[in-house]
Amino acid sequence: QVRLVESGGGLVQAGGSLRLSCAASGRTFSSYATGWFRQAPGKEREFVATINWSGGYTYYADSVKGRFIISRDNAKNTVYLQMSSLKPEDTAVYYCAAGQLAGNSPSTYGSWGQGTQVTVSS
Repeated sequence: QVRLVESGGGLVQAGGSLRLSCAASGRTFSSYATGWFRQAPGKEREFVATINWSGGYTYYADSVKGRFIISRDNAKNTVYLQMSSLKPEDTAVYYCAAGQLAGNSPSTYGSWGQGTQVTVSS
């Protein structure tokens, strides 16, 4: 397993941008797929985006496609989520997770961060 720490959340107006970072510890992080999920109050955790170990494969939820970009820098043990054209419905706690496969189910991932709050005001 790896230890994950998210950062970069905050308060932003609708239409604005934020970049989330997920920093990992462990020399084997570059062999893991990494996903971003989010959870709004009273709602289930939902898939946002995922990237495979090399960065050559990415997949997005329909709700963020065209607005969010997931990327990784294995030399820095970090995965990013660039979020643009933010909407109030993007408000949630955002979590990164690491696992063997780049899937869209939380059960795919064995290691999770503590989350970072993103709030989009209208």
